[in-house]
Amino acid sequence: MEKPIWISYDLGIKGDYQGLYSWLDDHNAIECGNNVAFVQYSINKDLIPELKKDLESKIDFKPGDRIYLVRMGTKEGKELIIGNFIIGKRKSNPWEGYGTKITSTVDGDA
Repeated sequence: MEKPIWISYDLGIKGDYQGLYSWLDDHNAIECGNNVAFVQYSINKDLIPELKKDLESKIDFKPGDRIYLVRMGTKEGKELIIGNFIIGKRKSNPWEGYGTKITSTVDGDA
């Protein structure tokens, strides 16, 4: 069964882009902007373990490398868009503090 997925990748400066690009090319991926690709990925049973194993067999991941998977899913009969890291983890938001949101704080005896 084929499953439509989007992969966002961050392998840093010295990442195995040759391995990643080879994997993407072998899967007829479509470029979707900086570090994002769309793939019709063929699975047997369970997407995440199969995809992770496939990626790890072709790409030499290093500490700090990240792959974020976005896919369609259902929960309680509703279609959802689901995303999660399958390699690596979330970092702090680089845009934190640039916005104009107002927070009110109360100090001491106020």
